[in-house]
Amino acid sequence: MSSADSDAVLKRLGLQALNPGAFSGTRGWSSATDAALLNVRNPASGLLLAQVRPASVQDYEHVVSSAAAAAAAWREVPAPRRGEAVRLLGEELRRHKSDLGTLVSLENGKILAEGLGEVQEMIDIADFAVGQSRMLYGLTMHSERPQHRMSEQWHPLGVVGIITAFNFPVAVWSWNAFLGAICGNACVWKPSPKTPLSALAVQHLCNRVVEDNKLPPIFQLFIDAGTELATRFVDDRRIALISFTGSTEVGRRVGERVAARLGKSLLELGGNNAVIVDETANLDLAVPAIVFGAVGTAGQRCTTTRRVFAHRAIATELERRLAHAYSQVRIGDPLEAGTLMGPLIDRLAVERYQAAVSSARSSGGELLYGGHVLDRPGNFVEPTIIRASNDWPIVQTETFAPLLYVIPVESLAAAIAEQNASAHGLSSALFTDRLQNAETFLSAAGSDCGIANINLGTSGAEIGGAFGGEKDTGGGRESGSDAWKAYMRRQTNTVNWSRALPLAQGIEFKVES
Repeated sequence: MSSADSDAVLKRLGLQALNPGAFSGTRGWSSATDAALLNVRNPASGLLLAQVRPASVQDYEHVVSSAAAAAAAWREVPAPRRGEAVRLLGEELRRHKSDLGTLVSLENGKILAEGLGEVQEMIDIADFAVGQSRMLYGLTMHSERPQHRMSEQWHPLGVVGIITAFNFPVAVWSWNAFLGAICGNACVWKPSPKTPLSALAVQHLCNRVVEDNKLPPIFQLFIDAGTELATRFVDDRRIALISFTGSTEVGRRVGERVAARLGKSLLELGGNNAVIVDETANLDLAVPAIVFGAVGTAGQRCTTTRRVFAHRAIATELERRLAHAYSQVRIGDPLEAGTLMGPLIDRLAVERYQAAVSSARSSGGELLYGGHVLDRPGNFVEPTIIRASNDWPIVQTETFAPLLYVIPVESLAAAIAEQNASAHGLSSALFTDRLQNAETFLSAAGSDCGIANINLGTSGAEIGGAFGGEKDTGGGRESGSDAWKAYMRRQTNTVNWSRALPLAQGIEFKVES
């Protein structure tokens, strides 16, 4: 895509004047000019896409105070009407899917099919949230006291803070923002400084829906080029919930800081995901699933397949097939038809890829495919397969790159034990044609991950199921199922409709009235 074409995409998304770093509904885009401009580059070419002015401290304060006021108004709006607002935003996303998906690919480097898929995921969660807005159910319980009624209901938290990572620059925001909105909250977004343009484009769509329908400014945004405002955000008692997506290292610090003020946090952190291939597996299914899981988004997903435990009976054939499939992966411009893998996000990611390959090989790893940085403009590397041992430190490290470790095993029990030895617990998969093995993997004694699949890979979760993982993945759940409860507070109600005052547990406590 030429610079003129990319400029046209930005213009159609409302980004022809790219200097705002914060948006609040009462004042619009910030006009502050004291912060240095943030350069946003295309990772496939290194060329400058645009410049963005980060928010100031004053911008941040205005955004949060405005969001708090919006939340106070929004909580009074009936939940089905809140769902209607999300439906209208979903329609805006449908109208702009092509341009927004293209912008995601331009800025992030994922192939166009994945960029468009990310926007489709936003549309899907919008549809899900609209339905959920009529199903914010509480329970009724039987009281032990006569003529008493017990129930629980759910109320909005207030302001939800959303911190997203570069690898899914818009979809993860929508998981949180759309459910947060139908639950009655205002949402403040701090996107990754590596992918601010996609966030700004989405904010423009939000502004349009809010203004056209005279809604409170429930979707707001600020861009932080460093960590100063992000730290203020995490520590801010006005932010009832911080939803953080990113590395375990940073997420642990976020969780500790939020806990110190007794706030709520929702953490979606790293993954060191594994696929187990047993001796009965259909390799025609396993190979493409592993390749997509390991190579999709150039290995920069939290659900990326990083380890493959192959039963020794099929390990050699699986390695041969994987190497053959990798040789067919076309690497290049993510917007070109036929490209299957784009670039890494920046030069630091390339350096981490090189260091990981070097570490694995120095530990005794056998290079089965790839292992090199490509000599061309942009941050391109080869997808890489290394035969390895699960106990090597580098294998137990999440490297955000297309780096796959193949580990031969003797049995399903050994594979499950080695899979679960990871500090992370996000996504997992087993390929098998044996029912007993499938049920073992899904049992309490099987995979310890938040996601466990049979005969499909670790990557590409649907929005209908709650997304998240255990251990160093943080324990959070977003998107489908009952994940909406994270954005609300539970209240238990008891109504005494009798003429007496019996106490629970049969306690007698009498005083003269």
